[in-house]
Amino acid sequence: MTPELQAAALGDHVDRLYRAAWALCGRREDAEDLVQETFARVLAKPREIATDDPLPYLLGVLRNTFRSSLRTRERRPQTAPLEEDEQRAAAPASSSPVAVLAAREVFAAIAALPDDFRDVLVAVDVTGLSYEEAAGALDVPVGTIMSRLYRARGRVAEAVGA
Repeated sequence: MTPELQAAALGDHVDRLYRAAWALCGRREDAEDLVQETFARVLAKPREIATDDPLPYLLGVLRNTFRSSLRTRERRPQTAPLEEDEQRAAAPASSSPVAVLAAREVFAAIAALPDDFRDVLVAVDVTGLSYEEAAGALDVPVGTIMSRLYRARGRVAEAVGA
Protein backbone atom coordinates (compact mmCIF):
# COMPACT_ATOMS: atom_id res chain seq x y z
CA MET A 1 0.00 0.00 0.00
CA THR A 2 1.36 3.42 -0.94
CA PRO A 3 1.30 6.22 1.66
CA GLU A 4 -1.09 9.10 1.21
CA LEU A 5 0.44 12.56 0.87
CA GLN A 6 -0.30 14.49 4.06
CA ALA A 7 -0.99 18.23 3.81
CA ALA A 8 0.82 18.85 7.11
CA ALA A 9 4.05 17.45 5.65
CA LEU A 10 4.06 19.87 2.73
CA GLY A 11 5.20 22.78 4.88
CA ASP A 12 8.51 21.01 5.49
CA HIS A 13 9.40 21.40 1.81
CA VAL A 14 8.39 25.01 1.11
CA ASP A 15 11.94 26.40 1.21
CA ARG A 16 13.37 23.79 -1.12
CA LEU A 17 10.47 24.10 -3.56
CA TYR A 18 10.81 27.88 -3.46
CA ARG A 19 14.51 27.70 -4.33
CA ALA A 20 13.78 25.28 -7.18
CA ALA A 21 10.99 27.53 -8.45
CA TRP A 22 13.22 30.59 -8.31
CA ALA A 23 15.83 28.75 -10.37
CA LEU A 24 13.17 27.82 -12.94
CA CYS A 25 11.49 31.23 -13.12
CA GLY A 26 14.35 33.61 -12.49
CA ARG A 27 12.15 36.01 -10.49
CA ARG A 28 11.17 35.88 -6.83
CA GLU A 29 7.54 36.87 -7.43
CA ASP A 30 7.06 34.28 -10.15
CA ALA A 31 8.64 31.64 -7.91
CA GLU A 32 6.20 32.43 -5.11
CA ASP A 33 3.28 32.13 -7.53
CA LEU A 34 4.63 28.83 -8.88
CA VAL A 35 4.99 27.28 -5.43
CA GLN A 36 1.50 28.43 -4.50
CA GLU A 37 0.04 26.97 -7.71
CA THR A 38 1.92 23.72 -7.08
CA PHE A 39 0.48 23.39 -3.58
CA ALA A 40 -3.00 24.26 -4.87
CA ARG A 41 -2.78 21.44 -7.41
CA VAL A 42 -1.43 18.93 -4.92
CA LEU A 43 -4.00 19.76 -2.26
CA ALA A 44 -6.93 19.78 -4.69
CA LYS A 45 -7.36 16.02 -4.36
CA PRO A 46 -5.93 13.18 -2.25
CA ARG A 47 -2.65 11.82 -3.58
CA GLU A 48 -0.77 8.61 -2.99
CA ILE A 49 2.96 8.59 -3.56
CA ALA A 50 5.37 5.70 -3.99
CA THR A 51 7.93 6.79 -1.36
CA ASP A 52 7.95 8.12 2.19
CA ASP A 53 9.62 11.38 1.08
CA PRO A 54 7.19 13.58 -0.89
CA LEU A 55 9.91 15.97 -2.13
CA PRO A 56 10.64 14.19 -5.45
CA TYR A 57 6.92 14.04 -6.18
CA LEU A 58 6.46 17.72 -5.29
CA LEU A 59 9.41 18.71 -7.49
CA GLY A 60 7.81 16.82 -10.38
CA VAL A 61 4.52 18.63 -9.85
CA LEU A 62 6.42 21.94 -9.62
CA ARG A 63 8.23 21.25 -12.90
CA ASN A 64 5.02 20.19 -14.67
CA THR A 65 3.18 23.26 -13.38
CA PHE A 66 6.01 25.48 -14.64
CA ARG A 67 5.94 23.84 -18.07
CA SER A 68 2.15 24.22 -18.25
CA SER A 69 2.45 27.91 -17.44
CA LEU A 70 5.04 28.32 -20.22
CA ARG A 71 2.74 26.63 -22.75
CA THR A 72 -0.14 28.83 -21.63
CA ARG A 73 2.00 31.95 -21.92
CA GLU A 74 3.08 30.98 -25.45
CA ARG A 75 -0.55 30.71 -26.58
CA ARG A 76 -1.40 34.22 -25.40
CA PRO A 77 -0.85 37.22 -27.66
CA GLN A 78 2.56 38.82 -27.18
CA THR A 79 2.93 42.55 -26.73
CA ALA A 80 5.59 44.62 -28.43
CA PRO A 81 7.01 47.94 -27.25
CA LEU A 82 5.91 51.06 -29.10
CA GLU A 83 8.36 52.97 -31.23
CA GLU A 84 9.67 56.08 -29.52
CA ASP A 85 8.44 58.40 -32.28
CA GLU A 86 4.86 57.05 -32.27
CA GLN A 87 2.13 59.15 -30.73
CA ARG A 88 0.78 57.57 -27.57
CA ALA A 89 -2.83 57.80 -26.55
CA ALA A 90 -2.90 58.30 -22.83
CA ALA A 91 -5.60 59.34 -20.45
CA PRO A 92 -4.96 62.86 -19.24
CA ALA A 93 -4.00 63.11 -15.61
CA SER A 94 -6.79 64.67 -13.62
CA SER A 95 -5.81 67.45 -11.31
CA SER A 96 -9.12 67.31 -9.51
CA PRO A 97 -9.91 64.65 -6.92
CA VAL A 98 -13.59 65.34 -7.57
CA ALA A 99 -13.15 64.33 -11.23
CA VAL A 100 -11.41 61.12 -10.17
CA LEU A 101 -14.25 60.24 -7.79
CA ALA A 102 -16.82 61.02 -10.47
CA ALA A 103 -15.03 58.77 -12.95
CA ARG A 104 -14.95 55.94 -10.40
CA GLU A 105 -18.66 56.37 -9.80
CA VAL A 106 -19.41 56.26 -13.52
CA PHE A 107 -17.28 53.15 -14.09
CA ALA A 108 -18.90 51.43 -11.10
CA ALA A 109 -22.32 52.22 -12.58
CA ILE A 110 -21.21 50.80 -15.94
CA ALA A 111 -19.91 47.64 -14.27
CA ALA A 112 -23.28 47.16 -12.54
CA LEU A 113 -25.22 47.13 -15.83
CA PRO A 114 -26.60 43.88 -17.27
CA ASP A 115 -24.18 42.26 -19.71
CA ASP A 116 -26.01 43.29 -22.90
CA PHE A 117 -26.19 46.95 -21.91
CA ARG A 118 -22.66 47.04 -20.51
CA ASP A 119 -21.15 45.49 -23.65
CA VAL A 120 -22.79 48.05 -25.91
CA LEU A 121 -21.92 51.01 -23.69
CA VAL A 122 -18.29 49.93 -23.43
CA ALA A 123 -18.04 49.31 -27.17
CA VAL A 124 -19.47 52.68 -28.19
CA ASP A 125 -18.79 55.15 -25.38
CA VAL A 126 -15.65 53.77 -23.76
CA THR A 127 -13.73 52.32 -26.71
CA GLY A 128 -15.18 54.63 -29.35
CA LEU A 129 -16.56 52.16 -31.89
CA SER A 130 -19.16 53.37 -34.35
CA TYR A 131 -22.64 51.85 -34.17
CA GLU A 132 -21.85 49.69 -37.20
CA GLU A 133 -18.53 48.49 -35.76
CA ALA A 134 -20.16 47.70 -32.41
CA ALA A 135 -22.95 45.82 -34.18
CA GLY A 136 -20.38 43.73 -36.03
CA ALA A 137 -18.30 43.09 -32.91
CA LEU A 138 -21.30 42.12 -30.78
CA ASP A 139 -23.14 40.33 -33.61
CA VAL A 140 -26.40 42.25 -33.22
CA PRO A 141 -28.27 44.64 -35.54
CA VAL A 142 -27.46 48.37 -35.48
CA GLY A 143 -30.96 49.14 -34.19
CA THR A 144 -30.33 46.90 -31.19
CA ILE A 145 -27.07 48.76 -30.53
CA MET A 146 -28.92 52.08 -30.55
CA SER A 147 -31.72 50.95 -28.24
CA ARG A 148 -29.42 49.22 -25.76
CA LEU A 149 -27.09 52.20 -25.74
CA TYR A 150 -29.99 54.56 -25.01
CA ARG A 151 -31.17 52.39 -22.12
CA ALA A 152 -27.64 51.85 -20.79
CA ARG A 153 -26.87 55.58 -20.80
CA GLY A 154 -30.13 56.22 -18.98
CA ARG A 155 -29.33 53.67 -16.28
CA VAL A 156 -25.83 55.06 -15.77
CA ALA A 157 -27.18 58.62 -15.57
CA GLU A 158 -29.78 57.50 -13.05
CA ALA A 159 -27.14 55.65 -10.99
CA VAL A 160 -24.83 58.65 -10.77
CA GLY A 161 -27.67 61.07 -10.19
CA ALA A 162 -27.22 63.09 -13.35
